[in-house]
Amino acid sequence: MKGIAAMIASGRRLTVSTWNVAAINNNPFEYWITYNQPYEQLMSDVESFLETPGDRDVPVMDVFNEDMFSKLDGRMQQVGWESVRSYWDNEFKDRKIVSGFMKDKLLGSKRLASMPDRITNTINVVGLDEPVCRPTVINMYDKDLSSLDIWWSKWESFMFDTSLQIQTTKGIEQKKPYEMLQPIKKSKYPDITEDEEKVSLPLQTMCGAIFDAILVHIMSTVSTPDEWQGIKSNIVENLNKKKVPRTLEILESSTYIRSDIITLQEVSGSFIEQAKSRPSLDEAFHIIGPENMDAVRDQNSVIFLRKETFPDGASAEITSLVESSFEQGFTVPVAKGDILAITATDIDGTPFVIASFHGDTNGLATKPVLTATMKAISSDSNLANHKLIFGLDANTYEKAKPGKQQGVLDFGKHYVSHGLSSCWGDVPDPQNYTTYNSRTFLQPQLNKACKKSDKRANGDVNPKDFILFGKEDFEVESVWKDNTGDKVYLEDTAFPTMSFPSDHGILATVLVPKSTAAADEL
Repeated sequence: MKGIAAMIASGRRLTVSTWNVAAINNNPFEYWITYNQPYEQLMSDVESFLETPGDRDVPVMDVFNEDMFSKLDGRMQQVGWESVRSYWDNEFKDRKIVSGFMKDKLLGSKRLASMPDRITNTINVVGLDEPVCRPTVINMYDKDLSSLDIWWSKWESFMFDTSLQIQTTKGIEQKKPYEMLQPIKKSKYPDITEDEEKVSLPLQTMCGAIFDAILVHIMSTVSTPDEWQGIKSNIVENLNKKKVPRTLEILESSTYIRSDIITLQEVSGSFIEQAKSRPSLDEAFHIIGPENMDAVRDQNSVIFLRKETFPDGASAEITSLVESSFEQGFTVPVAKGDILAITATDIDGTPFVIASFHGDTNGLATKPVLTATMKAISSDSNLANHKLIFGLDANTYEKAKPGKQQGVLDFGKHYVSHGLSSCWGDVPDPQNYTTYNSRTFLQPQLNKACKKSDKRANGDVNPKDFILFGKEDFEVESVWKDNTGDKVYLEDTAFPTMSFPSDHGILATVLVPKSTAAADEL
């Protein structure tokens, strides 16, 4: 006796867990987290400053002063860029810091502050274990930023004097941060004028400096340096620097180390290496990353197979077969590393296709990827008798914007049409949430910020995560979700928290094989 029949005879179940482990990457203040009262007060005070600044809405030149601009303009001309003195004098120095700069929607659509932040906020350097950070409030920079003068000295030196060894498409290159900036093209950002496009490098550098100066000014106004920098330091330590170790601690806890299959999404290369170096995880699991790793975004789907259940590990990777099965003429928004699909055979001789997938933000790739996976299985006679287990961050929404986001109920109909069911059943509950996060006011895109009072109503609180399987192969014995690491899900808690480092809950289910599946094997 072998296969599903043997599994039934032995009373064996299949425990499957899935988790998108990503969360805070660069900016420890970007999302509301569950922490403590001083943190809540600080974030509320920042919100109040930006929402109702009153007489605190001072001119830019009162924060980023004339001396700072003159020094910056001189440094930019020294590297061969045009002076932006006319823009400073005529358009920027007299703007109000909140209403005229931080909340200027046109400035936002031109990307003049957000673009330089995105490129220089946190820089991965060849040969260093930790990235190098621009001196700003909104990253893991850990040196003193207690005054504008201290900030400016460090900022100027970082941008123009710090030479870094970075990996580029041309190989390893030595560059200073200002050399990493990219021109802002009118063809991509139509609100930028032709004249601004010509000087977009020095113009965005100036706007980036103003932006960072305003952030330091706000923090110094609503708090003391010891307080806000202490809060930031604790968040960085727990949710950034300790993020991978804490994630691995949860996976090696008694709850999850007994899983037969764990599918993970948005996993870094460093995470994979650290997982393999943990004796308990290395002894328990075959840890499988994609052959074609995403080294640039460093976000990969990964599969853990329990060695007791799958002694031989993965038989083959079939990701390329899935990707080649996309509908012709239709562009699917997937990136390298988003999909991992493998085959494996368990101790009873049952062959499986096991997949892990990270959907795009709007979930528009989720249905096409599932369709391609089913097509790949049906197109290869060697896969015809394989049982599918598919763990995914589907990025589905309770109230999807028609044509722009993937609705959860529509996704349910889609997987049922392929003969599949889920840990949530054939019809998922739209209010069975697995995420609860919302942006604060301490980040470059204030149009996405949520007030403290609205962080649930306007945040990303959605049913995004699934475990799929053949409807005729298995049925659900139990299912749970977890946003604490203790097999408990707190519905009204924004996360990450200081002890749970992801913005997605863990999802796990215990599956029982169906007798119909055993009959099909005969």
